[in-house]
Amino acid sequence: FPAESGLSSVDLRSRSNQYHIEQMADNATARLLGSSSGNDTLVGTRPSTKLPSWRDVQQWVSGEAFYSVQDIRNSFDLAFATKDLNNTPSESEIKDLMKTCLNTYDRTSLAFETNEDGAGSLIDALELFRRRGINLTHIESRPSLLDPTYSFFVSFQGTLQDNNVRELVNDLIRHTKNVTLMGTEEVPWFPRKISDIDVFCHRTLDAGSELKSDHPGFKDQAYRERRKIICENAHRHKFGEPIPKVDYVEDEVKTWGIVFDKLQPLMRKFACKEYNDVIPELHKECGFTRDNIPQLEDISQYLKAKTGYIVRPVSGLLSSRDFLNGLAFKVFFSTQYIRHHSKPLYTPEPDVCHEILGHVPMFANPEFAAFSQEIGLASIGATDDQIRELARVYWFSVEFGQCLEEGERKVYGAGLLSSFGELEYSMSSEPQLREFDPFDAGKQNYPITTYQPLYYVAKSFQDAQERMRVFAQSLKRPFNVRYNNITSSLD
Repeated sequence: FPAESGLSSVDLRSRSNQYHIEQMADNATARLLGSSSGNDTLVGTRPSTKLPSWRDVQQWVSGEAFYSVQDIRNSFDLAFATKDLNNTPSESEIKDLMKTCLNTYDRTSLAFETNEDGAGSLIDALELFRRRGINLTHIESRPSLLDPTYSFFVSFQGTLQDNNVRELVNDLIRHTKNVTLMGTEEVPWFPRKISDIDVFCHRTLDAGSELKSDHPGFKDQAYRERRKIICENAHRHKFGEPIPKVDYVEDEVKTWGIVFDKLQPLMRKFACKEYNDVIPELHKECGFTRDNIPQLEDISQYLKAKTGYIVRPVSGLLSSRDFLNGLAFKVFFSTQYIRHHSKPLYTPEPDVCHEILGHVPMFANPEFAAFSQEIGLASIGATDDQIRELARVYWFSVEFGQCLEEGERKVYGAGLLSSFGELEYSMSSEPQLREFDPFDAGKQNYPITTYQPLYYVAKSFQDAQERMRVFAQSLKRPFNVRYNNITSSLD
């Protein structure tokens, strides 16, 4: 490292690996250590007078996945700064590497019309894309209003800075007519297969083991240490592995029992039939009782057999995008820690009581599970504004939704089913009620620290799913998404 940098070592972090670069004792060489499972492996050494070039960096991190341009820059600016600033990677170089790592790409859209009518006109046009090695991501066609030809709207990977894209445009101008460029935009990374969830499941908005000063367990060091251990186990979990078992202690089981006893009579009275019907089966298959906190692995196996859903442990709250993306793959994210025993009927964040007592029974119902997946599929590749709309729809349905059952209002939202106070309030005449409409719910703001002033009531889960599908189709995206149940991936 240059003497003026003041550095003797630096860490370089990606999603799957960690690298450590350190100055050797002779001050003449540096070595790079790579770690993917806690065991350091020597990647290589080189004279420190010949610092790694940007191409060296590209080779070292080939196949790695970084979170953002800033993550890469934070690491690389320190590790590879030299006296010659021209050797520092540019923003565009960083972005190019990031896109390779994250499977993101630039999307360009254009429209054109064929020169003649006939079945072969589209084939001829598509041959131009194939010849230039360009991948189409979306295509629409419609008859021209002025003559018997067809108009096509297409999106594809690449930009006008790419030689093959410029050549394609020239080809289209020669062989078609009315070629119109619509623009270029960067398409965000999103998971393509269920194992891709490993990429983001530990990116929690809050640290599950770190508590705010107003949390009931803030001053309880033993409770905080306990949560830390549980969160670390969840953080290390990988897709395909059994979910770590938690040996809940006496105080935790007692807290669960208090919540269980308080809610069960209300569930029988206010919860929908789909919820109550699976409770006996959960009792038998997963130990769903007042004196036992079910293990997430047992819950996951049960749900997989019922609706194809699995449970994924997390250490805290995920972003709306990440959480909803999981639903697209039939993955429900769940915490494993429990609220503080000093206030068993209160929690400032989702805990295992909320997840299991509120959410799990509903995910055992095929119609509700399909409805939830519709929300998830709509989130794939969505814009930030669309994610905000979808998060509101999720809030007013999966968390705080009500439905009609033989003309009577019942509850299916987990936020209500795990909160005895709001459950009773929601069934009173005080709150406002509206028929479930995702177009309306997607624009409706909501409070998070008080009872909801408004609840949406679905006619049925089938009706809610159909409405959700129509809403999802209204969201403009550069591609269509279909879930492959056999491969657990997106087509």
